[in-house]
Amino acid sequence: MKGSLVIVGFFIAGIVVGVYHLIPGVANLGNVSYITLCALIFLVGFMIGNDDEIFKKFKRLNRLYMLLPLMTIVGTLAGCAITTLLMPHRSLSECLAVGSGMGYYSLSSVLITQYKGAALGTVALLANIVREVITLLGAPLMVRWFGPLAPISVGGATTMDTTLPILTQACGKDFVIVSIFHGFIVDFSVPFLVTFFAEM
Repeated sequence: MKGSLVIVGFFIAGIVVGVYHLIPGVANLGNVSYITLCALIFLVGFMIGNDDEIFKKFKRLNRLYMLLPLMTIVGTLAGCAITTLLMPHRSLSECLAVGSGMGYYSLSSVLITQYKGAALGTVALLANIVREVITLLGAPLMVRWFGPLAPISVGGATTMDTTLPILTQACGKDFVIVSIFHGFIVDFSVPFLVTFFAEM
């Protein structure tokens, strides 16, 4: 939990620094954040590659874990369908399109903005950012209460990149490969699902 709070603290500090321009002469940090993310993923990959036992552990894992991405997608869409009952001003296809972002806010919000307008695109951006933040903050508690697969499922498409370090810490190295596999499959589904529901 402490690690998650530190990450969110740095995120909030970054917002404050950006809003008040506390670092002069820096207009665009997009490349810096991308390079930092790549470095972070490299270090996680190095940790995985340096562990001689990790692939043996993966072979011993229950093959039912391979169904986790499918269960994440089905569960997310079912939750979005139920949400439609609470928001009669939004159609089923709109709620499903927003949920289909699976945490991949940069892609889903752009696609939804193109198909449904900026208002729903903004909803998609915020909904998917919240999903990622919930994973970052709640992973240790979810592991304690529901087991190590819970935060991986909640993380959606982010489990192979931005939330992977927290998931590695909370779930243990035995679930790193499951998390990467899950993130890859869910991430791959996002453009197809978002486009499908946005065009309905």
